[in-house]
Amino acid sequence: MGYSARGKRHRTHAVRIGNVVMGGDAPVRVQSMTNTDTADAAATARQVAELADAGSELVRITVDRPEAARAVPEIRERLDAMGYDVPLIGDFHYIGHTLLRDHPECAEALDKYRINPGNVGFREKQDRNFAMMIETAIRHGKAVRIGVNWGSLDQALLTRLMDENARSDNPRDTREIMHEAIVTSALESARRAEELGLAADRIVISAKVSEVQDLVACYRLLAERSSYALHLGLTEAGMGDAGIIVSTAGLAILLQEGIGDTIRVSLTPEPGHARTREVHVAQEILQSLGIRAFSPGIIACPGCGRTTSTRFQELARDIAQFVREKRPEWQACYPGFEELQIAVMGCIVNGPGESKHADIGISLPGTGEAPAAPVFIDGKKVTTLRGEDLAGQFRDLIEDYVARRWG
Repeated sequence: MGYSARGKRHRTHAVRIGNVVMGGDAPVRVQSMTNTDTADAAATARQVAELADAGSELVRITVDRPEAARAVPEIRERLDAMGYDVPLIGDFHYIGHTLLRDHPECAEALDKYRINPGNVGFREKQDRNFAMMIETAIRHGKAVRIGVNWGSLDQALLTRLMDENARSDNPRDTREIMHEAIVTSALESARRAEELGLAADRIVISAKVSEVQDLVACYRLLAERSSYALHLGLTEAGMGDAGIIVSTAGLAILLQEGIGDTIRVSLTPEPGHARTREVHVAQEILQSLGIRAFSPGIIACPGCGRTTSTRFQELARDIAQFVREKRPEWQACYPGFEELQIAVMGCIVNGPGESKHADIGISLPGTGEAPAAPVFIDGKKVTTLRGEDLAGQFRDLIEDYVARRWG
């Protein structure tokens, strides 16, 4: 559960999406999205399974044309056959109302519909098309995410607010009006959905932007003005380190303030790299804030002139790989193992102290130190390792600790 500086999480409605509950007292959930052609049911099901294996608790898929809508029931069937009950979210733009109307099997197979109020239609068609999608959700018992995106913001609403601001005696900054338009679009659409009969505990809202400060401003307004469940994320974070950093900067501020019920890190995948990277980053953000634990934490020093050999770097790498490999087995046998903290330190300056603070830690000899590596468990020195197979000896101690503590 998220928390704020005051120790309180922003209270929102609990929303059930398939077998997953978000909002309310539920943990902050991790979401991701496929980038396959949804019409290719086999490829999409495989990628959904990969994302679920990585830890994604909800997966969104694009439903952009009839071929994609027809494939959705098959994707669900394939996932069920493979033993994956991860909820599927349909991402609809422009013609979602007709796709849901013409393909009721698709409407039933999905667990949530994502609707962008900025592109469901124009003028009198906008309300009619929006209403069609909400009524479909009600008929099939589905949740809805009303996802506003500043790249496709309702221009009539924005123009109206800009004109009102221009006539004001104390006009506000243009960027503030943009924030107001995004938030107003989300809340007006959510209230319209309620008027049509969709319960508040079936509604999730989001306000996607590309800049960190805009993200923070919009979600603070949403948290102040409503109790709808909130999905957090930048609309596009970018690639590599830059995308990870900008996502972390924005999401961490809001999560620390207790705002957010699901998160997605919208990384641009590097060529040839797995889509699952965005899931791992989202988990790391939540774990680094102490909101959730997904995998044991490994603390390792950065190295300095006291650690001129690569011994501790190699050991840290080996232990990280060992933990990744053991994770499926430990998940099945040792509930709570995710809270394990391991320290792999490189010299006597901080090594013994950091190792004592961890559940289990090792302090390797630095340059010029005696070739011995003390091991600390629960704050006490228990043994000193020597020899060439430090990694193997330390792995055995970790495995024994996990079995004793969580077995």
